[in-house]
Amino acid sequence: MTQRTLGRSGVDVSALGFGCWAIGGEWQGADGQPLGWGKVDDDESVRAIHRALDLGVTFFDTADCYGTGHSEEILGRALGKRRDDVVVATKWGNLFDERTRTADGQDDTPAHARRALTDSLRRLGTDHIDLYQFHLSDADPERAAELLDTCEEFVREGLVCAYAWSTDDPARAAVFAEGEHCAAVQHALNVLQDAPDMLALCEERGLASINRSPLAMGLLGGKRRGSLAAGDIRSRPPAWLQGYDADGSGADQAWLARIDAVRDILTSDGRTLAQGALAWLWARSPRTIPIPGFRSVAQAEENAGAIGKGPLTAGQLNEVERLLGR
Repeated sequence: MTQRTLGRSGVDVSALGFGCWAIGGEWQGADGQPLGWGKVDDDESVRAIHRALDLGVTFFDTADCYGTGHSEEILGRALGKRRDDVVVATKWGNLFDERTRTADGQDDTPAHARRALTDSLRRLGTDHIDLYQFHLSDADPERAAELLDTCEEFVREGLVCAYAWSTDDPARAAVFAEGEHCAAVQHALNVLQDAPDMLALCEERGLASINRSPLAMGLLGGKRRGSLAAGDIRSRPPAWLQGYDADGSGADQAWLARIDAVRDILTSDGRTLAQGALAWLWARSPRTIPIPGFRSVAQAEENAGAIGKGPLTAGQLNEVERLLGR
């Protein structure tokens, strides 16, 4: 249970990956909308990555826009000489200004993909990306089909080992799945937000299911229930971010009630709530690779501690479904 295969790449990674969005620090949209998770301590981020490595985590997922490049820089700094011991995934498609830490548009052209790849390689301090992911979830499928040729060029040049689309639409994911070296799809999945159609596609096409928001943007972490600090995306949640009240008052009470309904099962066998949420994902499909975020050594240790406890049993999985009325 400690490892899973990264789809058609055939590469084995730890069953748990680490998502590096939060360690990018604060950044914002052109309208001032916070897009990060608040302030971070870069030295603590590095220590957390080192602790994750020591605990057997070998898969790290970031994106060029997280912290407008800062997340990639911190991940590259932390990995250092251990780069070849891990699998690094990053994403492209969003535009940003590193100086002002502001997102300022999108670009789905092949020319931008190459520029973005060159910049990501520099920030990460590496000569290749193990999994390169298209980051525009709702991009035009015809344009995405054109990008397959670009991605295959990157593979032939040795700059990329495999690629994927980060999207919640199975039809879009199927477009990328036509590519020879497409290995995965990244999509939202957690105990409160199932994705049966996407999991069926992954099974049919031999793709890994990389699970963003495995802890429901912190709700399944068991700690945050009140209002959130300015600079945290959850304090002013955009329309796509479910589970938090639009007025910035904190978690949606209906979501918290659903968590309470399954809390006893998720925290059984000595698990924390977060560890139980990860265990649900592993039980849900043999292709899932959750990527919870982190900002501290303590969070890294708690998340990595889920690996040794393994997935929920089939009976526990069925009981969760019954309690949630699915």
